[in-house]
Amino acid sequence: MIIQLDKNISTTALAELKHNLEAIQYKYNPVTTQFQDYLVAIGKTDFDIRKIGQLEGVKDIHRVSDGYKLVSKKWKVQDTVIDLGDAVKIGTGHFSIMAGPCSIENEAQIEDTVAHLVKNNIKIMRGGVYKPRSSPYSFRGLGIDGLKLFYKHCRANGIKIITEVMQVSQIEPMLDYVDILQVGARNSLNFNLLDALGQVDKPVLLKRGISGTIEELLSAAEYIFSNGNERIMLCERGIRSFEKSYRNTLDLNAIPILKAKSHLPVIVDPSHGIGIRKHVEAMSLAGIMAGADGLIVEVHSQPEKAFSDGQQTLNFMEAERLYQRSLQTFDLREQL
Repeated sequence: MIIQLDKNISTTALAELKHNLEAIQYKYNPVTTQFQDYLVAIGKTDFDIRKIGQLEGVKDIHRVSDGYKLVSKKWKVQDTVIDLGDAVKIGTGHFSIMAGPCSIENEAQIEDTVAHLVKNNIKIMRGGVYKPRSSPYSFRGLGIDGLKLFYKHCRANGIKIITEVMQVSQIEPMLDYVDILQVGARNSLNFNLLDALGQVDKPVLLKRGISGTIEELLSAAEYIFSNGNERIMLCERGIRSFEKSYRNTLDLNAIPILKAKSHLPVIVDPSHGIGIRKHVEAMSLAGIMAGADGLIVEVHSQPEKAFSDGQQTLNFMEAERLYQRSLQTFDLREQL
């Protein structure tokens, strides 16, 4: 059960509400976000929900049986739209493309990519400065110095930044230089990191785990929301399966299911989803038709020379065609 509280609920009214919940043997957890105060109440006793709903200080009340209550669509029918400022919005009705290299490599690469994005009216640049790599000997990013270079050129050109955070200690140094913090597949069940991201007022893009279920993804998002941050995006990036013909199995089924189960925006990562450059466009368009609110794609001026993930990264010409076809596909979907 989710109880939305009035902004100025009195101490007396809150005490009375808690007393009534205890009387029906419901445990409650207070949640305060950047937008709203809630009590998330859990119990098994059957009761008339109106008895709680009519109490002073209760704005609204909803029965939610899902374990992931706050991210569930059962209480919030209107989908969440995340406003990044400067007319950049992510969510239902606002199709977004995030594009850029797997890894930030040097200043010249940043300048080339920013110029490409500006030319194509792409407002969000992706790029990793901390990279979780399968081998400890692979390039693992430029760290905070790379992020500062990233920030300098993006800010000068009106481009928003999304980049991955890997551990709690990285969050605070990164906050002034990012617009969206990304949680990668390997950290999707890092509960300490999820808790900490719930305590900052920055949007979070949460990727599905390598072998994660939809319920695990939604439960991970619940960790962030329950700690105070409502600005969450879910990302389908493919899951590990027995198939070896491509990098991951991009689960297109997950997109409409996530849109049905949650009010949060859903983003598709076709680059990691299939891992083969020539098929990224097809999977992007399929993801859009399945209901995605946006794409996050890997783009590089010379993918063959990229420090990481070159085999799945589009060059600028391929990316331009993808942007155009993606917007056309989104417009077609909205007309259907």
